[in-house]
Amino acid sequence: MIITRLRAAGCVFAEDEARLLAGSARTPDELDAMVERRVAGLPLEQVLGWAEFCGLRIELERGVFVPRRRTEFLVRQAAAVSRPGAVVVDLCCGSGAIGAALAAAVGRIELYAADVDPVAVRCARRNVAAAGGRVYAGDLDEPLPTALLGRVDVLVANVPYVPTEEVGLMPPEARDHEPRVALDGGADGLDVARRVVAAAPRWLAPGGHLFFETSERQAPRAIEAVAAAGLTARAASSAELAATVVIGRAPAPGR
Repeated sequence: MIITRLRAAGCVFAEDEARLLAGSARTPDELDAMVERRVAGLPLEQVLGWAEFCGLRIELERGVFVPRRRTEFLVRQAAAVSRPGAVVVDLCCGSGAIGAALAAAVGRIELYAADVDPVAVRCARRNVAAAGGRVYAGDLDEPLPTALLGRVDVLVANVPYVPTEEVGLMPPEARDHEPRVALDGGADGLDVARRVVAAAPRWLAPGGHLFFETSERQAPRAIEAVAAAGLTARAASSAELAATVVIGRAPAPGR
């Protein structure tokens, strides 16, 4: 019955979703309510209250951006240059998934995160608590403590990069149930990325790295912006995850 209802609502993986919902519900009434929310279009992860990301269970609340599997590629790229004790900043942190995953992958890090959405900040504080992370509410880097200036080894930012005119073409789960601020990247999708790039040099330590996700077609313009900010710039991609990450590096000491 549950599978039939989910399939009728357009859920492609109805069997898997039914199993997850049944495993999360504590009573038959709760299960029925969860199925109703899913059939109404709420993202599965928001119905469950969690999303799997890099092998972790990331807590979510209704209306919070759901971390995508492709963003695991960004985590892998950032983890490759991170060492225990690194100072890591996660901007546009949403649920805190990237910061939590980096802490799990690297070990002990000094983690700071920020997001403009107060509901996301509340989620992130729970998700990074085990890593000792600190989460701030505010626009991009504005709320970060000034003591971090010039000390950040790794700056990650899951910036919104969907062009404004394309937001309406996104699946209803995203456009109707995730905050617009987490999706809309402006006319060409790079407005927020450019702001992060412009801010990065004053936060990065010598040799520090910047990572942010973008689309393959946007990558050349994003690389130009990173280079114009005085960072070495390149892109990395994963065909498996359909992911593109732009990487900047601050000049190393003595250069």
